[in-house]
Amino acid sequence: MPKPIREEIFPVKPRKAVPYEFVLDALTQIQIETRPMFGCLAIYVGNKIVFMLRQKQKQKEDNGVWLATTEEHHKSLRREFPCMRSIQLFGKEVTGWQVLPADAADFEEAAMRACELIVARDSRIGKVPKRRGKSKAK
Repeated sequence: MPKPIREEIFPVKPRKAVPYEFVLDALTQIQIETRPMFGCLAIYVGNKIVFMLRQKQKQKEDNGVWLATTEEHHKSLRREFPCMRSIQLFGKEVTGWQVLPADAADFEEAAMRACELIVARDSRIGKVPKRRGKSKAK
């Protein structure tokens, strides 16, 4: 059977599967927005980015649920999430972004706890992204 003409002219790129879809399921009681970002899936609550879901073949050590936070909250969050650490692919020792690594023994439990904190509007997780300035032609 031949392909419909539209598909021959305008090939349809299949959508990627949502990584760690159980995270979205755990957040159904609040209003969220998802956006693709850098090959990952960003999750927003209002104007704050709270999570990034990453599952890639390269640099697998950074796969998991990324928490948008600030360094001042790392110590208290680490008490709740002992497996939490800075993202390694950024090359810095400490970053605002922290990851609950997918290969951790308690990954799903930790990710679900992080979702509970988001639903409870815990102020330690979530950042308002900086606005991009207009690029100036030189």
